[in-house]
Amino acid sequence: MKIRTSSHCLPRDDDGRPSSDAVSITQWDGGFIAALADGAGTAAAAREAAEHAVTMIGTHYRSHPLGWTPGKALRETVRMINRGLWNESLARFARTEMVCTLAVALYDEGILTHLGIGDSRIYLLRAGELQQLTTDDIDPLQTNRLTKALGAGESLSATSFKMSLEAGDTLFLCSDGIHHHLPDDAIYEALASGTSARHLAKQARDASPEETRDDCAAIRIDIDSLEWTARREDHQLPVPEKLAAGQKHDGWSLIRSFGANDRCWLAEREGCRQVMKFAPLEAIDQAAMVEAFLKETWNAIRFSEEAPFVKAWENPARSSLYYNMEFVDAPGLANLLKQRRLQVDETVQLGHFLAGTGIRLLRHDLLHGDIKPENILIGSAYDSVFFKLIDLGSSCEVFSRNSRAGTASYLAPERFKNAPISERTEVFSIGVTLYEAVAGQLPFGQIERFQTPNFRDPKPPGTHNPLVPPWLDAVILRACAIDPEERYSHFSELLFDLANPQKVRPWHPAKAPLIERHPVLFWKCAAIFLAILAVVLAIRLGSASK
Repeated sequence: MKIRTSSHCLPRDDDGRPSSDAVSITQWDGGFIAALADGAGTAAAAREAAEHAVTMIGTHYRSHPLGWTPGKALRETVRMINRGLWNESLARFARTEMVCTLAVALYDEGILTHLGIGDSRIYLLRAGELQQLTTDDIDPLQTNRLTKALGAGESLSATSFKMSLEAGDTLFLCSDGIHHHLPDDAIYEALASGTSARHLAKQARDASPEETRDDCAAIRIDIDSLEWTARREDHQLPVPEKLAAGQKHDGWSLIRSFGANDRCWLAEREGCRQVMKFAPLEAIDQAAMVEAFLKETWNAIRFSEEAPFVKAWENPARSSLYYNMEFVDAPGLANLLKQRRLQVDETVQLGHFLAGTGIRLLRHDLLHGDIKPENILIGSAYDSVFFKLIDLGSSCEVFSRNSRAGTASYLAPERFKNAPISERTEVFSIGVTLYEAVAGQLPFGQIERFQTPNFRDPKPPGTHNPLVPPWLDAVILRACAIDPEERYSHFSELLFDLANPQKVRPWHPAKAPLIERHPVLFWKCAAIFLAILAVVLAIRLGSASK
C-alpha cells in the first residue's frame, strides 16, 4: 500500500508551554496504526498520559498474538493502557490525574478498525463526502464533561468498529481543540484542498477566541493505493493432545520436555535449537484457556526485547497452537540449588535482578505471579552470573487476582485469605526465593497447594549459612515478613537496601521481645528499674533500722 501522512501538535499559546496532546503513526508492510490523545487538563500528568497512550498503542499492538483479530488486539491494548494510567495516578497522586481522550485508526489485514474514547474524533473523506466515524462521549447536559476517558476509571469498555478502505480516501484524526472551532464544512474544505495537519491545527487555533482556545492536534492520512493483504483464518488452531520426543511440528523435532510440564519442549531443526510452548490440554474444549494462552503469548512477545526475559515470537505458518522462545543454554536456579547454595554476592545480584524485573513489569501494570527458582535461569558470563525470568503464564494485572494462583510455598500469607496480588505479595515471593537461594531451604517449609498454613517467623538465613552478613539477614527477613505492613511496600525499597548495606535497619518482628527489638532501650529500662528498686529498698531498710 502507499499512503501519505502528516501530523502535528500545536500548543494553546506560543509561551513555551508544551502541548498536552500527543500523536503517533506506525507503519509496516500492508498496514498502519495512527493514534491521537488529548490530555484532560493542563497539568504535566495529563500530558504524560497522552504521550504514554500513543506510545503504547504503537509499541504493543504489533506484538499481539496471531490468534487475535485486529479489533480484539486493539481493545486489549487500550484496556491495558487504561488500567496502567489508573494505577499510576493512584500511586503517584492518590487521585485520578493521568487522564486523556484517544482516537485510533488501524489498518491491518485489509480492514480499517477505528476506536474513539472521549471527544477526540476520526473523520473519513471519501468521494467528496465527509463522515464522522467516531461518536463523542459527552454528557448531554454538561457539554464540557466527558462520560468516558482513558485513565478515568479502573476498567474501561472500549468498542471498536471496522470497515473497508478505498484508494483515494483521507482519514483525519483531531482533538477537540480543532473540531470545537472549525465546523465540519471548514474541515471538509481544508481536507479537500490538501491542507496539511500542521496548517489545519493552526487554522483552528487562529479561529478560536481567547477564552475557549485549546491545544490542537491532528493527523492526516491520504490513501493513495491499497494492496491485497492476507487475512488470517478465523478458526482456532488445534491443540496437540500428546507430545513425545521425536515428534515433528512444523519441521522441528521435539527433543525433551522441561521439568514436569510436558507442554514446553526443546526442539531442533538443522542444528538450530529453540523452545516450543504448546497450549495446555484444557484449551481443547475450554475457550477461557485458549484466551489465557493467547494473553500469555502476547506478554511473552511484547517483553521479549527486554534483557530480563527470553526472546519470544510466533510462527505465522504454524499448524497448532504454540509459541516459540529462544533456547538459553543455562540451568534453572532450582536445579543449581540442589547442588549448592548461592554465594552472598550472587544472592544480592539475584535480589537486584528480581526487584528490577518487577519494576519493569509494573510499568505495564503487570506482576509475574509465580516468582520461584523454577522460573529463573542462571548462567555464567566471564567472571559473573546472569539471570533470566521465564514463564509469564501466571502474569496478571496488579490487584486483578484474588485466588491462590501460583506456587503455594512462595505465596504471601494474605494470598491464602483471598487478598489480591500486589507489589507487596510479589516482594514476599522474592524474599522466599532469596532465603532459599542463600540458606538452602524454604523459610516456611514446603506448603502444599490446598493447604492453609500457619506461618511462624523463620530463623535468619545466617543460622543456616554463617557467611550471610547481618544486613542481608535483615533484608531477606523484611522481604518475607508475615505481616504485610512490616514488609517492603515497593520493589524500589528492596532495591535501595540491597544497594546500601550500611543503611539497612536491623530486622525484628513486631511481636519480638523488647530485648531483641531494642536491646539498648531494654537495658536502659532495666537499669532505671533496678536503680529505683535499690532506692526503695534502701529507704525501707533505713526505716526498719530506726
